[in-house]
Amino acid sequence: MIEASLNFIAKSTIKAADKEHRRKINFNIGKYNAVVPQGKQQFTDEHLIREKAKNLKWRAIESLDKQLEHFEATISKRGAKVIWAEDTNQALEAIKQICEEKQCKMVVKSKSMVTEEIHLNAFLEKNGIESVETDLGEYIQQLDGEPPYHIVTPAMHKSKEDVAKLFAETLGTDPKATPEELTLTARKELRQKYVQAEVGITGANFIIADIGGIAVTENEGNARLSCALPKTHIVIVGIEKIIPSMTDLALFWPLLATFGTGQKVTVYNTIITGPRKEGETDGPDDMYVILLDNGRTNILANEKQRESLYCIRCGACLNACPVYKNIGGHSYGTTYSGPIGSIITPQMKDLGEWKHLSYASSLCGNCTEVCAVKINLHELLLENRKESVEKGYSNFNERMAWKMWKQGMLRRKWMNMAGGSTKGWIVNTLVKGWTAHRGKLDFPKKSFNQLWREKYGNR
Repeated sequence: MIEASLNFIAKSTIKAADKEHRRKINFNIGKYNAVVPQGKQQFTDEHLIREKAKNLKWRAIESLDKQLEHFEATISKRGAKVIWAEDTNQALEAIKQICEEKQCKMVVKSKSMVTEEIHLNAFLEKNGIESVETDLGEYIQQLDGEPPYHIVTPAMHKSKEDVAKLFAETLGTDPKATPEELTLTARKELRQKYVQAEVGITGANFIIADIGGIAVTENEGNARLSCALPKTHIVIVGIEKIIPSMTDLALFWPLLATFGTGQKVTVYNTIITGPRKEGETDGPDDMYVILLDNGRTNILANEKQRESLYCIRCGACLNACPVYKNIGGHSYGTTYSGPIGSIITPQMKDLGEWKHLSYASSLCGNCTEVCAVKINLHELLLENRKESVEKGYSNFNERMAWKMWKQGMLRRKWMNMAGGSTKGWIVNTLVKGWTAHRGKLDFPKKSFNQLWREKYGNR
């Protein structure tokens, strides 16, 4: 329970003091902030559209079992095979079995946070299968041996000079290569992999219940290549990605694009409803859809936290969060970072071990303000804190401190008995953690209550 918290404190302390890291993040998020308002102009009423999206996700999550069963029945009729995975091990074993049946030696993989969640690349490498990330940002991170930094932009923390240096070290390119030259190098490297790979693996931005399909949104076309060129296509997706109808994409695709990257709509938007049919010229011979739970039904069972399953992974809350912008994505030590990650990680994994993430927030509410589907993120962070205390995950000193504070706050005379110097001693000396990263607090000699009474009496 302590290790994850200590790692978080250590990493975040280092990153918070890293001015170069802050410069890169502020630069990249600054570009995001400049284009998002332009993308939002396509909505006549932004708040209404977000409210409608929230209601659609509410409908989908409240009837999740029926929606998923209908999806399975419909896509199965077209030849796709649906696999239900309760946890990481079941998902990995299913993928391993498919790869063994197809005698797979190489996998091409498009961007997918769910595959990061189950640590798919490491698993495949361990079993002698080469796994190649085809999204440019993910490819950069894979070359550098790092996990994604951000839900939408995996290499956000790297400058073009960092990428040029990395490519020079790993691919032998010119250390002064331009971003255009680096992109062409990556394309050349990856195009060969699409042809060689026996299996292509993608995630899904949405599971479409009524037509039995999956929707994939991207800007590079690598997901289309990953699912169309290899003979076998594996989709692995969290069960919460369900939406009721294909017509809902007219709302969700622009919403995801605008809040994710500032675009009106992303470049490539694909609906896949099964493997290649007879007479079709391209597409895989076999298609598998792995529906992953991995703790999501824990959130579903929690009425207060269920709202977090509405998330469409646009990453807007990360870009808005002052904590994320200071400590970076890797400090969280888990797949999903930022406000949404701080909510769902303790619920999907172990609240006792990961509760510290919900305390790593200023509770400014900016995450809620920018959420594409109006999730009350800052309130859910508070709910996590409350739940962790109710389950006994707070230590004795913390419980006693809050008990004393409560007693004092309920009794104005007690509060007035403690003068400014006493209050200062308690905060600056007795509460040792306060001054570790902050200046000392100087309290006035008299409280506002005392000053009021001296001037106006008891009225």
